[in-house]
Amino acid sequence: MAKKFKGRPLLPGNLDGKALASKQPFNTTGSYLENLFAGRKDSAPCTDPNNKEFYKKDLKDAIICTTTTVGSSLGGAALMGVGSLGVGPKALLFSEHVDSVSLAGVLMDAVWNERRVITIDLLGEEFLETVKSGDTIKVSEDGTVEVG
Repeated sequence: MAKKFKGRPLLPGNLDGKALASKQPFNTTGSYLENLFAGRKDSAPCTDPNNKEFYKKDLKDAIICTTTTVGSSLGGAALMGVGSLGVGPKALLFSEHVDSVSLAGVLMDAVWNERRVITIDLLGEEFLETVKSGDTIKVSEDGTVEVG
């Protein structure tokens, strides 16, 4: 049976797909090193060994489900950069508040690259307790996320 969660839609949209979930914060810069510094465009293997749930998994076109993002002030530029390379995520779904640096990155990606990364935050702790990698996800424009 599907379970629904209501969050705050920051970059709304409708999307169906498979979740890539981690209970650890997502390090945007540390996760895209092969893309950002080697220019890789065919896939986006996660290069952050500290995130055992994402490490070496393909982040290209992923529906990333996580607590929040962490990292340096380069994090927003990392999200915009992987968007321009065509290997960014389709959606970022956060149980907590999105950080302002990452939000700036997805906004720049939307404006400058005309690529929308659906972004919803404040889905709650139960969201991350429920969603697992590979689960079917349905995202609605009003910020509703259905798992299962």
